[in-house]
Amino acid sequence: MRRVGASGSPMRRIARALGVLLVAAVVSCANAQGDAKRGLYLVKAAGCVGCHTEDKPDAAPFAGGRPLKSPFGTFFGPNLTPHPEAGIGRWTEADFMTAMRHGRRPDGANYYPSFPYPSFTRITDGDLRDLWAYLRTLPPSARPSQSHDLHFPFGFRFLVTFWKWLYFTPGAFANHTGDPSVVRGAYLVEALGHCGECHTPRDLFGGPQRRRTLAGGKGPDGKRVPNITPTRLKPWSDADLKEFFLTGATPDGDAVSGAMDEVIRNTTSQLTPADRLSLIAYLRSLAPIADEPR
Repeated sequence: MRRVGASGSPMRRIARALGVLLVAAVVSCANAQGDAKRGLYLVKAAGCVGCHTEDKPDAAPFAGGRPLKSPFGTFFGPNLTPHPEAGIGRWTEADFMTAMRHGRRPDGANYYPSFPYPSFTRITDGDLRDLWAYLRTLPPSARPSQSHDLHFPFGFRFLVTFWKWLYFTPGAFANHTGDPSVVRGAYLVEALGHCGECHTPRDLFGGPQRRRTLAGGKGPDGKRVPNITPTRLKPWSDADLKEFFLTGATPDGDAVSGAMDEVIRNTTSQLTPADRLSLIAYLRSLAPIADEPR
């Protein structure tokens, strides 16, 4: 007759199974909460500070107010701090995921694509959780988000629905095969770094011209941005590109200025050496696209 509680008994097996489930639940919960330290790196890789912090010395980080001029009017980056009224303090993680993945506010209204969710939709769920975890650690700022100053009729958000039908496909970064460094670089450029938002020319309705992805032209603020396919980068050595992404210095002894200077300072120079190499590997892998005539 088997003793109750003996090794291998039903009670002991049930206890072991419950223990395994408890450990799995704890690990799953920890993963679901996100890693704020890793989120800080991702925030730098995504260049969030460039649109969500005013360009002045005493500006509160991520408290919004940075203007972005466009043919449709001026957009202002909103407050991303966890302030309950002025920022996103009342948001849930699900609200954040919906904003990043689908370009929708918690009330269901569309975000304008000046918020680069067409690129951010490709960020993985794990990275989105880490980004959210970091944003929750920011000091709350009471600076109210500014309303956009848009030309008629672009102030009507429902019009963005039609824009989305034409130009927006939600979904995380697709699994790619091939050189892991190139795949990582593709993720940095296409998703986190959202490089195409400035380096891909747009049509009359503000939609990206996909056949000229990363080929440069007129940027969102009306200024010209360079072609970053091998057409422009081929004369540069890998050492040239490493130095450029680290310091902004060009092979001819010049230095980058304007918006790209900020990208260098806040984003590419903050990447790990491995990620900078991946960035270069991906850009080298692209098909060259000729510069468009001026």
